[in-house]
Amino acid sequence: MKLAQEQIEQFDKDGFLLIKDFAPHELCEKILEKATYHLENKIKPIETESEYLEANDETNTVRRLRQVYQREDIFKEWMTYEETLPMLQQLFGEEVVLTLAHHNSIMTKMPKDSSRTSWHQDRRYWHFENNDLISIWLSLDDEFIENGLLEFVPGSHKLNLEKDQFDEKSNFLDEHPKNIEIIKNRVHTNLKRGDIVLFHCKTLHHAGKNITDRPKISFVYTTRAISNKPLKNTRSDVEEVLLG
Repeated sequence: MKLAQEQIEQFDKDGFLLIKDFAPHELCEKILEKATYHLENKIKPIETESEYLEANDETNTVRRLRQVYQREDIFKEWMTYEETLPMLQQLFGEEVVLTLAHHNSIMTKMPKDSSRTSWHQDRRYWHFENNDLISIWLSLDDEFIENGLLEFVPGSHKLNLEKDQFDEKSNFLDEHPKNIEIIKNRVHTNLKRGDIVLFHCKTLHHAGKNITDRPKISFVYTTRAISNKPLKNTRSDVEEVLLG
């Protein structure tokens, strides 16, 4: 699939782009079935909610399945889905590489035990020559504010933010006077199964807790332009996949 010029311009302006009903529902169902099995059995590597809650508030609830590319063929099938590549080539203007360094994950918001995801930019996770990376977020079922839908600040990927606007973990500080004004511009759109969101790694985003009685499970992976090399001897200098 190729993007229309207005979609390319919207991504450049906002730092994210929603595409409705993109992934086949049958594919989403197969991914969700395998993801549920890995989550229920806590198949490592995983990230738990205890890493995000207060020190005295322990839980082994899974927040993220890590390194999913090699776990199941159906996961790999989605991450190399042929309809996605033309869009990424348009946005990068060159060949595209799938990085397996961090956003190679099944993301969850479990009922009751989920924590809030603070405002942040994803560039904190990687070490490349530049910050022009694009993540692809796939909704495997309904996503809305009450179960932890992502919200974005349009245009935030172009802001010149200062160090004091972030805490020591690179979370964007909610109560910083400058940040309050920026966060006022937040937007969201409910997602359905098969919807995807492309977003720049400098676009500010966050998600609340899941206050419903059903899990929310999503899939995210990240790509870069072939010319944007990982820095040597960093966590980003790992196996990658050339998509084309």
